[in-house]
Amino acid sequence: MFMPDSRPRTLIAVLTFRRPLDLEELLPALVAQAAAVGPEVHILVVDNDPDAGARGQVKELGRFEPVAYVHEAEPGISAARNRALSEASAYDLLVFIDDDERPTEAWLAALLATYDAFKPAAVVGPVLSRYDAEPDLWIRAGRFFERRRHSTGTLVPLAATNNLLLDLEQVRALDVTFDARFGLSGGSDSLFTRQLHARGGRMIWCDEAVVIDVVPAERLTRQWVLRRAFRMGNTWSRIALDDTTSVRRALVRISLVLRGSARVLGGTARYAAGVLSGQLGARARGLRTAARGAGMVTGSFGSIYSEYGRS
Repeated sequence: MFMPDSRPRTLIAVLTFRRPLDLEELLPALVAQAAAVGPEVHILVVDNDPDAGARGQVKELGRFEPVAYVHEAEPGISAARNRALSEASAYDLLVFIDDDERPTEAWLAALLATYDAFKPAAVVGPVLSRYDAEPDLWIRAGRFFERRRHSTGTLVPLAATNNLLLDLEQVRALDVTFDARFGLSGGSDSLFTRQLHARGGRMIWCDEAVVIDVVPAERLTRQWVLRRAFRMGNTWSRIALDDTTSVRRALVRISLVLRGSARVLGGTARYAAGVLSGQLGARARGLRTAARGAGMVTGSFGSIYSEYGRS
């Protein structure tokens, strides 16, 4: 563990958009974790609401607890993530956690211990889901909110920012930021970590640093699951096309069309097999595979699906 005089200055960044009830539950938990680790850990709320709706709530909490607030009015998660990077200029480490997540006991200490052991560019932790309402059998059978886990110390090539620690010196040296073009479509964290990995930044898994993702009832529907699958396929194609040379782009586009079409056909076949066999899980996962494949095909032609679009 860290000696008192060697602890890196750490900033925990919570990106939020009109979720006051989530902040009310999350922030005290982060304050407790920060206090358990030591005085070199601070908490920042980055509010991406144009109306700065979280300002009063965080200011009120700040009367009693050490939580800072900044307002990032530019729409899009990329802008909020980059604002967190800029606000962390005086820090050694930046830890991202989503406003709808809850850290388990010793989450922060586990992230820091893994960083201390490996000194990577990033430490990635697992996210487990907790449902706000009982999902229907289609959601349960599809296992859509179950995520892959690894043993601590495993190198990973890709990550999200819902449970991510960054070594800011390495991030700056590798010149990686969040791409504004993915601000309303999602996927800027995937592109960021893919570039971080491609430029030599090691990302290490910490299986003890668990956060709980609170899944609201409105996400526990077939429509939401299929829209998310389509968006992920669409974003993946855009990332793949962006992260290659112009000479190879035509070949990458052809590959994406073929792979996406294969997913559409394979997913449709799996759905049909599920109908014939009566297996609900096969039907559910088949539809999601087909939706993701369709997203890949549209993304390969430059179409952008903005999941987080605002009026």
